[in-house]
Amino acid sequence: MTDLTRLTIAEARAKLRGREFTATELTDAYLSAIDRANPRLNAYIAVTHDKARTMAKASDERLAGGQVGALEGIPLGIKDLFATDGEHTQASSHVLDGFKPRYESTVTANLWAEGAVMLGKLNMDEFAMGSSNETSYYGPVVNPWRRARVDTAVMPSTHDGAGGFASAGGVLEARTYDNMQLVPGGSSGGSAAAVSAFLCAGATATDTGGSIRQPAAFTGTVGIKPTYGRCSRWGIVAFASSLDQAGPIARDVRDAAILLKAMASVDPKDTTSVDQPVPDYEAAIGGSVKGMKIGIPREYRVDGMPQEIEALWQKGIAWLKDAGAEIVDISLPHTKYALPAYYIVAPAEASSNLARYDGVRYGLRVPGKDIVDMYEKSRAAGFGREVKRRIMIGTYVLSAGYYDAYYIKAQKVRNLIKRDFENVFAQGIDTILTPATPSAAFGIADQDMANDPVKMYLNDVFTVTVNMAGLPGIAVPAGLDGKGLPLGLQLIGRPFEEETLFRTAAVIEKAAGRFSPEQWW
Repeated sequence: MTDLTRLTIAEARAKLRGREFTATELTDAYLSAIDRANPRLNAYIAVTHDKARTMAKASDERLAGGQVGALEGIPLGIKDLFATDGEHTQASSHVLDGFKPRYESTVTANLWAEGAVMLGKLNMDEFAMGSSNETSYYGPVVNPWRRARVDTAVMPSTHDGAGGFASAGGVLEARTYDNMQLVPGGSSGGSAAAVSAFLCAGATATDTGGSIRQPAAFTGTVGIKPTYGRCSRWGIVAFASSLDQAGPIARDVRDAAILLKAMASVDPKDTTSVDQPVPDYEAAIGGSVKGMKIGIPREYRVDGMPQEIEALWQKGIAWLKDAGAEIVDISLPHTKYALPAYYIVAPAEASSNLARYDGVRYGLRVPGKDIVDMYEKSRAAGFGREVKRRIMIGTYVLSAGYYDAYYIKAQKVRNLIKRDFENVFAQGIDTILTPATPSAAFGIADQDMANDPVKMYLNDVFTVTVNMAGLPGIAVPAGLDGKGLPLGLQLIGRPFEEETLFRTAAVIEKAAGRFSPEQWW
């Protein structure tokens, strides 16, 4: 039997319904893969073996009875930011040590209602604050990809003595991989690494400033951040409430469409949830892009961008043009202010959201001489360095004397960024094509990044505008760099027009092909 973990969601769905194997067999295949690989990748921080088998058995019973959900029997990984009833939910932070909620997030409840199976909780940057998955209390996630070195040699032709050639010669290529461990991106690094390494069929993720799209680009997977309000935020541990949005990471565009359809819903428990019908996203795949207008923003050509990223962008432009789309140069003039504005708004909201973690009601409690001392000691011990940094920045920009100078000004810039996109879409642009990241994956504990938080924040330079404007964005694998690491392109769409993104992303995916890492884990 073919390795079941290599099947896409669409393929597994068809074979489960055709009774070629059972949900229990599929789940056991994934659990075995996790048990073998997770010690080296650290993608899961909790594996729910018993729950997964119980859910798979229930799926088999429904399949036998003809009661089939959209994800019946499909094993998924769940980012540790989503509340799962009775299971580990700690946002990869020590401050939530031991916390197991007695409720289920709306997004995961939607998935279980469609028959999905939970394999476990996935590692992430602490409270979703990071771009490399190195800030987790449980340690960094390792990207399943490795840098390659390609050595070539020209082989001479040899004569066989009878007018022919014993060997036609040519170029002999040898590919070797170094041992440097690479980051999978963040904050949804566990989700991206698990999908890329075939440790789940798909995964939930969240995106506050690029935390779905950037790790997807680093791992050769597909990640979509839907329009703000498309998926409920209820039961998701909050980072920055006006920016956070749930979405899926998957092997290909079709799988991402299947997952988002199941995840999305209106939710009366979330006041930011938007009451709009959820389309059949999968049906959009394969549609023509002929006549569509694709915007190419000049401001996304940033100083120091590697030539490989520019070349990939040009290749994406050519693919869409060949498919019949019209390429239009556009301007998003306030793009250069997006990153600094984001790193004011997001920490400000984080400082407010994380005030609830005080050692009193749940999670870590460090004794003190009085209640204030207990608060201080619990938070000092419970939060990691990056979370503390952002809380301090957020508290500062919200403080008296600085609120107008920083926070209010950043919100004004945010409105200008949103208006830039509105103006472009009003000109008939259907979607916008940009790079997803300014580079391929970098090394774990990279000193340039570790010693310079601003350089780390620059990983989000192409993605934060989407969150600031509340728009949908998708990252799709589009090629490999000179060292064999995946690179992605990003498509940005109109509000609630994710169907257009899926249709356009499928064109890029078909032209680029699909990429999987060499298995070493």
